[in-house]
Amino acid sequence: MDIYHAISGFLVGLLVGLTGVGGGSLMAPILILIFGVSPTTAVGTDLWFAGITKTVGGAIHHAKQSADLQVVWRLAMGSIPAAIVTLVVLNALQWSQVKQGWLPFALGLVLVATAAATIARPALHRWILSRQDRGGSIAPVRWQVPLTVAAGAVLGALVTLTSIGAGALGATLLVFLYPLRLSAKQIVGTDIVHAVPLTLVAGVGHLLIGSVDWKLLVGLLIGSIPGIIIGSLLVHKVSDRLVRIALSLILIFAGTRLILL
Repeated sequence: MDIYHAISGFLVGLLVGLTGVGGGSLMAPILILIFGVSPTTAVGTDLWFAGITKTVGGAIHHAKQSADLQVVWRLAMGSIPAAIVTLVVLNALQWSQVKQGWLPFALGLVLVATAAATIARPALHRWILSRQDRGGSIAPVRWQVPLTVAAGAVLGALVTLTSIGAGALGATLLVFLYPLRLSAKQIVGTDIVHAVPLTLVAGVGHLLIGSVDWKLLVGLLIGSIPGIIIGSLLVHKVSDRLVRIALSLILIFAGTRLILL
């Protein structure tokens, strides 16, 4: 086992536990830019990494009652079918054999979007709350169920294709759709719990396609599981603002590097 794999896994797991973000958003770029893993293998391995890591974090958040399971179910109604459809398409295109020169570019674009979503989330929350009418209602709330299912479908396709999106983008969508119902803690918990079935379903598909490196995965998990346990337990004791700013800067740097490859 490469000690650097375990260290990388620990740092990413810590961020996932603290923010719900960082699994695919950071691990896929690390695998490609630092360890020289092929983009297709990075995506497939990262999906299993995120799925197993977030299973641990999700169990902790669920035990602390910081996840809204009804919202998780609504997201999954869209994300799981979308992930399966995307996998069928990738298999038909012979994903493991297709030239993937475009994939780092796509990953970079999603990372920059993720950074923007991470930075904008608090301002978006304030803006949504300011849109209350006299009865205390907010427009998106009136269409919560279909919009949540649609948001899940977008996340399902995006995560299956790039392994990125279930964290910051998912959390930002939850802020938009549930500004009154979910607290900051519940957004993180709900986001992590929803990511578990999504990443595992997508991961199984990539396993069947042949884009998972198990030896690499084990090294990452040895570090990530302690990291996400610590992060999930410290979620209330660390400045969310500082973590978001630092994470956003890292995502912008990694995204720009991938775009320029």
